Amino acid sequence: MKIRNNAPETTAPNWKKAIYRVVFEADTKPGKIFDVVLLWTILFSVFIVMLESISEFKSSFGIVFVKLEWAFTILFTAEYLFRIISVAKPRRYIFSFYGIVDFLAIVPTYLSLLVTGSHFLVVVRILRLLRVFRIFKLTQFLSQAEILLAALKASRPKIIVFLLTVFSIVIIIGSLIYVLEGPENGFRNIPLSIYWAIVTLTTVGYGDISPQTPAGQFFASIVMIIGYAIIAVPTGIVSVELAEASRKGKGRVSICPGCKNKDNDADARFCKRCGIELLSAD
Repeated sequence: MKIRNNAPETTAPNWKKAIYRVVFEADTKPGKIFDVVLLWTILFSVFIVMLESISEFKSSFGIVFVKLEWAFTILFTAEYLFRIISVAKPRRYIFSFYGIVDFLAIVPTYLSLLVTGSHFLVVVRILRLLRVFRIFKLTQFLSQAEILLAALKASRPKIIVFLLTVFSIVIIIGSLIYVLEGPENGFRNIPLSIYWAIVTLTTVGYGDISPQTPAGQFFASIVMIIGYAIIAVPTGIVSVELAEASRKGKGRVSICPGCKNKDNDADARFCKRCGIELLSAD
């Protein structure tokens, strides 16, 4: 994704424009090569971190893993700096979604000098693979993602009410099971009982705490059945909003006032043929 309206000014030095074309524009051959190499490097760096978490590999290749991680971090740091110096407004890039992700991708390794084990957080680099949509022109997936995001935003008030209701229910259930079972059966306090209620209501059922009395087991059975009903609620809410958002997206026609082109994406703001701002007709 390009940082909109953040290309170097026409008066900017040629080297700055060249860097921008390589690191931000996938339409050019050097830019495409750079992005593909970057994606493979990200995948390899995350793979190395996962291998390092395995004790057998760490004991045999620990030093190699550390050297590779620092090499990756230095490369990503240089890339991050190149992105900052090549844009017209560095602040806009730094505080954009990709700018924040790029920064978080390099911080854990430096942080590991102060906090042991924090370098494992570099797996956040996997978010940088979102650039694959821009590199391989998968814009249709981006439009579908926007429909999903719109559905989630529309569902937000209902989901909040639902979560508050569930929060109240688990407190009540936790308190009741604490009274029914008590500390002698593993329910040592109400917070621990609420944990059991959440695990049971979500049908996860870890089994680390379980009712021992007939009354508690009967009550737990009711809670499990209620759990299946509760899971269906947010699914239905989001499904309805998703269908509505999809209908609106398909029904929107973007008409160019200049060349009258109607073959534009539903979420497009400018005509793909002549670049004029589009008019929307529902």
